Amino acid sequence: MYMLTLIQALQDFLQGLLGDTARALLITNVVLVLFTIFVYWLFYFIVFRVFKRLSRRVLKEDSQVQPLRIQKQEILSAREVAMILNSTLMAISWFLRLWIIFAFLNTALGLFEWTRDASEAIAGFVSDIIGGMWNAFVAYLPDFFTAVVIIGIAYAIIRLCRLIFEGVERQRIKVPGFYPEWSSTSYSLLRLLIIAMTVVVVFPYLPGSDSPAFQGVSIFVGVLLSLGSTTAVANVVAGIVITYTRAFRVGDYVNISGTEGKITERTAFVTRIKTPKNVVVSMPNASIMSDKVINYSTQAKKAGITLHTGVTIGYDVPWPTVQQLLLSAAAATTDIEEDPKPFVLQTSLDDNYVAYELNAFTRRADRRPMIYSDLHANILDAFHTAGVEITSPHYRAMRDGNEPAMAPVISQSENSE
Repeated sequence: MYMLTLIQALQDFLQGLLGDTARALLITNVVLVLFTIFVYWLFYFIVFRVFKRLSRRVLKEDSQVQPLRIQKQEILSAREVAMILNSTLMAISWFLRLWIIFAFLNTALGLFEWTRDASEAIAGFVSDIIGGMWNAFVAYLPDFFTAVVIIGIAYAIIRLCRLIFEGVERQRIKVPGFYPEWSSTSYSLLRLLIIAMTVVVVFPYLPGSDSPAFQGVSIFVGVLLSLGSTTAVANVVAGIVITYTRAFRVGDYVNISGTEGKITERTAFVTRIKTPKNVVVSMPNASIMSDKVINYSTQAKKAGITLHTGVTIGYDVPWPTVQQLLLSAAAATTDIEEDPKPFVLQTSLDDNYVAYELNAFTRRADRRPMIYSDLHANILDAFHTAGVEITSPHYRAMRDGNEPAMAPVISQSENSE
């Protein structure tokens, strides 16, 4: 309005100065167009520079933006507040620049008789649209503020729950009967419940929520989720049960369905195990629930777990000798604990031999395959050095008195060479 008044005053001045000739009219129109371009370019440049400078001041490291706090608890960091302010400034900047471009085009069309009707029609059309949008926005404001308040309360509750569960997980907050490894799953479940309740409460306040199209889309999405998420829901429920039964944690060495290895990741749907062969096996949580879980790390961290292996020796070798050789092999094995002490059991007296079982303890559950390998090698070395043959008596009876067949003992230094 003010711009059109200014241009009309300039036009009257030029016409009074130059007259009403065709040449004077052409000069007047050129001057008016150049003046309009200059004025709107100046407005656009000022808006662009001002908001760009404000954005730089907000985003720079030594800006005066403060974090959002409730008492001593930080809700939003200074960086997060700066990003929100910058996004708001950019949105306002683009709105003003687009408005300046539209105002320029409308004003330029209004300068000439043959385009003035089009300018007025466009201005009226845009004015009706903006007026309708503004009236709808004003009418929606009460519902909008109600939805914002509900979402804000839900967000604050989620943040508070996150802080509490983080404190429990780091053992800064102790709740009797609540284990720290439950914190992550409990927080995820509680957050999902709060979000679902918030969506249900806010839904009636959304624009168009009572329209048939909106309701039809909601029903369609619900049917898709119910039909396609049966297996996913089963895995999620199984993951929750596994968490609260404390079957295993990330980092534990386990055996599940014949797959032995270290738990590297546990998500809502799958559990990943890294085997001693450096292979990652992904197992659905539902399949884990249907099988047994052997956790070697639980007791290994407390008192140690038992490693056991057996040999069969003929009746011609005294049992104290066999026990001593097995115990010496255990003592020579790395990661075998001295306390509790290893021990040997005579598990059976068969027709041709005695079955012995060596039991030793270790706290390194993750090294079970290597410890077993070293233990077996040390047993072979101990028995071969003592001249005791680890073979079935049936084989000895068929040799017809030949010398025992035993490989020569190779020391560790010779083996490495």
